[in-house]
Amino acid sequence: MENGRITGLANEAIPAIMYYMGLAVAKITLDNPRLPQLQAVEVNALADTGALFLCLPPHVANQLELVESSKKEVTTADGRRALYPYMGPVRVRMANRECYVGAVIIGDEVLLGAVPMEDMDLVVVPTERKVIPNPLNPNFAAGVAKGLRQVSPA
Repeated sequence: MENGRITGLANEAIPAIMYYMGLAVAKITLDNPRLPQLQAVEVNALADTGALFLCLPPHVANQLELVESSKKEVTTADGRRALYPYMGPVRVRMANRECYVGAVIIGDEVLLGAVPMEDMDLVVVPTERKVIPNPLNPNFAAGVAKGLRQVSPA
């Protein structure tokens, strides 16, 4: 890497940001379903397909008055492993989708990981660096529940 650019094949310079194609920004709304009288919080979340959890900084958890239920061992991008508070539930809303998840309290920005994105059937559009509802299911979230069999009414 030289001057923020990576030398690619045929010695062409590639902007380093292109190596973060799995990252995008999503405008989401968070609230605490246990305390419906609290105002929801709207945030720009970093959507990371390589992360699992919803991660919230402490100041957002405080706004939502979340309560710690346990700890989660988390491996951060630099390879370190540590225990962090796990709080919830948190209702996450985006477009016409919602899900209920716990949140790991870590960092200084909201991170939307794969679990809530899968639950809401959201997809990352890397060329536009944004998150959208799955165009194959525009009206509601869809998913797979393998191993379950439909039982016919008798």
